[in-house]
Amino acid sequence: MHWRAGRQRTVVWWTGVLFAIGSACFLVAPFPGFVELVGSSVDGVVFFVGSIFFTSAASLQAVTAVDRLDRWSSLIQFAGTIFFNVSTFRALQSGLDATAYDRLVWSPDALGSICFLISGALAYAAVRRQRGALLWWIGIVNLAGCVAFGISAIAGYVVHSTGDALDLAAANVWTSLGALCFLIGSVLLLPASSEPIAPSG
Repeated sequence: MHWRAGRQRTVVWWTGVLFAIGSACFLVAPFPGFVELVGSSVDGVVFFVGSIFFTSAASLQAVTAVDRLDRWSSLIQFAGTIFFNVSTFRALQSGLDATAYDRLVWSPDALGSICFLISGALAYAAVRRQRGALLWWIGIVNLAGCVAFGISAIAGYVVHSTGDALDLAAANVWTSLGALCFLIGSVLLLPASSEPIAPSG
């Protein structure tokens, strides 16, 4: 039993590390200065690589789910990361008009954000009774990140008549804010990996 608990803690630690790397990618990629430094193609690759780290972390998190709320949260989050894989990969394509962009990039991005919101709400519900504890703070900060990603998706919608996003600056800012929240949650998860693993809800 001790080796099994130790393995679970190791998986939780790696989950935090992988989420942190993915969050860092989504934190820096929206910055205009970063895009100007590396170019739009490399910037798009950073987003895509970040989404792959999110998916890797989400799959590990699903493995360590300890109760029904955790399991549903993890599975929905995993689905959301797959949508982000699709949207960030499609965004690497050039020459997409507004209609194609919204269908191929924005739609899966919006679906991914919805999955994250649902997952974040379920994750918070799983720890809501542990007010003030480390896992409670992780749930709060991750839910805030999910909300920020949702706002970013709305702001990133491309208006067909103009071919421009509703508010590209806001989309970038909210993406970075959401990623910062996820990064904080990921860092907080590292010491949480040393705590006893027990059902949280």
